[in-house]
Amino acid sequence: MNATVLISSIGRRNQLIECFRRAGETLGISLRVLGTDASPDSAPAAYLVDSALQVPRCDDAEFVPTMLELCRRERVMLIVPTIDPELPVYAAHRGEFERIGVHVAVSAAETVSIAADKQETNRWLRSNGFPTVAQASPEEVLQDPSAWQFPLILKPRRGSASVGVQRIASAGQLEMASRGKQGLVVEEFAPGDEHTVNVYVNRNGRCLCAIPHRRIEVRGGEVSKAITRKHAEMMELAGQIANALPGAWGALNVQCFLAADGGIRVTEINARFGGGYPLAQQAGANFPAWLIEEAMGKCIETPLDTWQDGLVMLRYDSAVFVSPTVQDRACCQSAVAVAARGC
Repeated sequence: MNATVLISSIGRRNQLIECFRRAGETLGISLRVLGTDASPDSAPAAYLVDSALQVPRCDDAEFVPTMLELCRRERVMLIVPTIDPELPVYAAHRGEFERIGVHVAVSAAETVSIAADKQETNRWLRSNGFPTVAQASPEEVLQDPSAWQFPLILKPRRGSASVGVQRIASAGQLEMASRGKQGLVVEEFAPGDEHTVNVYVNRNGRCLCAIPHRRIEVRGGEVSKAITRKHAEMMELAGQIANALPGAWGALNVQCFLAADGGIRVTEINARFGGGYPLAQQAGANFPAWLIEEAMGKCIETPLDTWQDGLVMLRYDSAVFVSPTVQDRACCQSAVAVAARGC
């Protein structure tokens, strides 16, 4: 059997590409992996897929029509979004893709909206009784700084990869850091170790798997060293959150802090594959295979709890080299992709 998966905004998602290739092998299907990007020539992962295609940015009016036509032409079965800005676009137009037989691995617009806005995430967690941190606007904190215990965390309401996140030691520093800026929130400092819990929600909205890992080291907002941890309370909490999210489907992750006294505080939800997902797959999960099977019409129902505890991921840098003498870009992609897979 043949199938085509398209990974959208591929950028540096080389490990995610490999996860999908391994999923195809597990399922015994011939899987073709395409990639799209606004600037594929400078995207390393563009040289590791079977074919890379340039498309408009996701905020361009031509993005959806271009993707629809591409999916028709290439007979795409499943689209896998990878960056936050494109999630609401895909969620809003999911029906158009489904009408041409294409499944988009994206949750319903309401869940995407909850996850995209840190203020909305905090409000939703509180309204549903989940443990989280106190949050306010910079202006509210500065009205009565004595009501807050510094240090605090200042972050953009909408953002990812820890861009713009600052640790604030005093009211004076908060005033300077937030002066003239909009769209910021302040949160109390959550004590303990930071964890990410990779969760999978099936087509019926049921969480089948919750795999926590402790973030040992982070570079550029993405985990570079981590270790899986079978922590029952954290797994249960992440599963409850995933089950409560309206119209959730596929790979999501929950970020939280585990204090020394066992207290858990949830800080963020991401409605997509997280950068550290390959650790969960190596530990025994196979979210890409589940997505492919569900796109084929099968609803995955069996929970997974037999994944490997204590598995460590230590990331390192690698490189793709592209010769300037190669004029046919497609040939260059094919050659590099074959070399990368050791063929």
